[in-house]
Amino acid sequence: MKIGILGSTGSIGRQTLDVIRGLGDRVQVTLLACATNHTLLWQQVAEFCPRIAVCANHDLAAPKGVKLYCDLNALQDPSIYNDCDLVVNGIGGLAGLAPTLAVLKSRAELATANKESIVSAGALVMSTAKKEGKTIIPIDSEHSAVWQCLEDKDNIEKIVLTASGGAFRDYTPEQLTSARAADALKHPTWVMGQKVTIDSATLFNKCMEVVEARNLFGINDIEVVIHRQSIVHALVGYRDGSFKASLSMPDMRLPIQYALMAGKRLPTGIKELDLAAIGSLSFQKPDLVRFPCLAFAQELVSDYKGAVACAADELAVQLYLKDQIGFYDIPKLVSEALSHFSDGGITSSEQVSGIDKEVKEYTLKCLKKLRR
Repeated sequence: MKIGILGSTGSIGRQTLDVIRGLGDRVQVTLLACATNHTLLWQQVAEFCPRIAVCANHDLAAPKGVKLYCDLNALQDPSIYNDCDLVVNGIGGLAGLAPTLAVLKSRAELATANKESIVSAGALVMSTAKKEGKTIIPIDSEHSAVWQCLEDKDNIEKIVLTASGGAFRDYTPEQLTSARAADALKHPTWVMGQKVTIDSATLFNKCMEVVEARNLFGINDIEVVIHRQSIVHALVGYRDGSFKASLSMPDMRLPIQYALMAGKRLPTGIKELDLAAIGSLSFQKPDLVRFPCLAFAQELVSDYKGAVACAADELAVQLYLKDQIGFYDIPKLVSEALSHFSDGGITSSEQVSGIDKEVKEYTLKCLKKLRR
């Protein structure tokens, strides 16, 4: 299996390479790509010897035997994936859309953790996959769990996604008003990148996962429950009242390896699940008053609205990380953008890029109103 990894220096990329180390000669890395962390990229290149490396740094010299592209736009060309059987898209944000479409149009299969591309352009992504005869393999732990539980799709009644609740799950509204980004980054279960960790604290990440699940699986009845232990990753409910659930210790190496190995069950090295030691599993309804970002899932009824929300949230999280806005300013800015921008269809990644720019410019103007 020849593997390409987009975002190889990020959290998903590093964990994917960790999985590949355990798979031995079953897997060969043929492409590695990152935005700016060329120091780590070169370490990865030295270890895995890909034929192609991509980095946005224009001052780099290619290691011997490696074809180097110093332009991330290269990832939008399907031909760059000619030597890949499967490409893992670990790019964060709307920047992952164009590579998503390019991989689907290439000979390679797509395994993706880039939820923004499906939230902002789900119809375009899914129609492209259908046209090219591709099945999109989800890497997110929740969507991988659903994928593993799917059976007799015509009889599925609903999907239940679990949420840890994030770092602020026990905060009162008063505490959330003054909660800072440094505290939000202390996730109780997962070790992730800054953006997704903040989105987990606001539950915007779970909002995106609801929309992503609708697009990936064609099921509209998606429920979210808070599950503190992060042992049950998702459930699939059937018309006869029965449910299937996927349980494991919280470790992203499992869904990553499942995606790479096309569903083959191989040892992962993760800690074995000991239910007796865990003792109990708890579930509760999410509080939409404390965490209004989750409620946006009901508003994102089109890809256009999804693109608007993703763009506004991306900027708001950046501002929050710099302590320039408060916790509840994030949903305020997203809501303002959703109210301001009209609806429409999405036909290209360039259109999403244009929406991204417009929304962020408008959101910065809204920020000035918040500071008055």
